[in-house]
Amino acid sequence: MEILVCVKRVPDTSENEIEINKSGSDIEREDLVYSVNEWDNYAVEEAIQIRDNVGGSVTVMTVGNEEAEEVLRREMAMGADNGILLADKAFEGSDGKGLATAMKAAVEKGKYDLILTGAQADDGAGQVGGMLAAMLDIPFASLVNRIDIVDEKKINVGREIAGGNQEMNEMDLPCVLSIQTGINEPRYVGIRGIRKVASVEIPTYGASDLGLDAGAVGAAGAKVKRLDYFVPPAGEGAEMLEGSTEEIVAKMIDMLKSKGGIK
Repeated sequence: MEILVCVKRVPDTSENEIEINKSGSDIEREDLVYSVNEWDNYAVEEAIQIRDNVGGSVTVMTVGNEEAEEVLRREMAMGADNGILLADKAFEGSDGKGLATAMKAAVEKGKYDLILTGAQADDGAGQVGGMLAAMLDIPFASLVNRIDIVDEKKINVGREIAGGNQEMNEMDLPCVLSIQTGINEPRYVGIRGIRKVASVEIPTYGASDLGLDAGAVGAAGAKVKRLDYFVPPAGEGAEMLEGSTEEIVAKMIDMLKSKGGIK
């Protein structure tokens, strides 16, 4: 099975103190520590497990600049077979549709049975996977936390839905799935693995290589533009309840009654 996983290089929130720049147009990006998007890491691990079980190969792909190559090598050190970098100044400022447009063109240069993305990335929109599937005119499922291979043409997919329930669907291949955290436990990447892939050639494609008009991607093609970043004003602090379990429960009931939560 040929599997493509779309990944993204994002600021590592565990290593950075995120601040808004003075103009309010972006976060301060100087000296930020970057890593692979957490959801994407689960998608790569799932792809590797599927390949190990049924055969085939795993390719990881990202849209970014030359520095984004580091996340491809990290995922290749994890076990992915190949990497593809989509890098071009024309891609800068792309909205979700622009990113999906670039990815679609790259997907069509290969032949993939299954395409995985993380459920969402740093902007939180969770839209690129669905847009990519729509552009490719193939099935899509979001928030996937289970994949069972049926045969070369079908898979069973589990989705996390409201109330903690599990929804199972049979899907035709090829398809696009956005992967939820918790589907697996991503493996540790050691120094030996990183050194092993350090010199592996990773092909890079720009807009012209993909047959794309520069006006269809990047800021020029963006239909959604981010106008402002701001930090919400701090509200009042939480009220901490003290006492025995029975006393705390009684206080909570009184509070809920006073606020109309229960009668």
